[in-house]
Amino acid sequence: MTAKLRTNGSFSFLSTPAALNAPIDKEPGEGEEVIYLAAGCFWGVDKSFWSAPGVVATATGYMGGELENPSYELVCTNTTGHAETLRVVYSVETTCAAEIISRFFEIHDPTQVNRQGNDIGTQYRSAIWTTTPEQLDTALRARDAYQEELASRGFCAIATEIASVQDAGPFWYAEDYHQKYLFKNPNGYECHARTGVPCPIV
Repeated sequence: MTAKLRTNGSFSFLSTPAALNAPIDKEPGEGEEVIYLAAGCFWGVDKSFWSAPGVVATATGYMGGELENPSYELVCTNTTGHAETLRVVYSVETTCAAEIISRFFEIHDPTQVNRQGNDIGTQYRSAIWTTTPEQLDTALRARDAYQEELASRGFCAIATEIASVQDAGPFWYAEDYHQKYLFKNPNGYECHARTGVPCPIV
């Protein structure tokens, strides 16, 4: 399955980042890794990583819940346990987990519990699900370093769930209309409550 892209007044196939043209189910190749990030509404999270250095593919989906193959409508009931999640494939030759995770922390407010701004519910919780021991170690160190920065500015404790994909369970791809949503609908809804505090790259 591939993302269905459309040109419009602001974008063209020649000017779009490579991640927009990659298959959403791209498997990591040699020198590539995958990580799963939940930071609120996945439309905006996806957009934040399209042009991130080293990112070669993204896909929106659902993770961290119990129900198999959940639909968006079911996830929105807050009964399945899933979070709106972004699958990110990146090249370790041009970026690293620390840079990906630093960007993740900066594009939302990880101190908010089961919400991001006006988006409220467990589907909007903050989470990092890792695929390597090195990613897990990096995520935990980044959280601790960022917590120090946030605490010095009066923010509460980081609520981000950090675990391996084995603990999170399967990633279920979201419906086609959710894939690259803000590319297909550039004036679409994008909600993220950022702290405005830079996250150290550890």
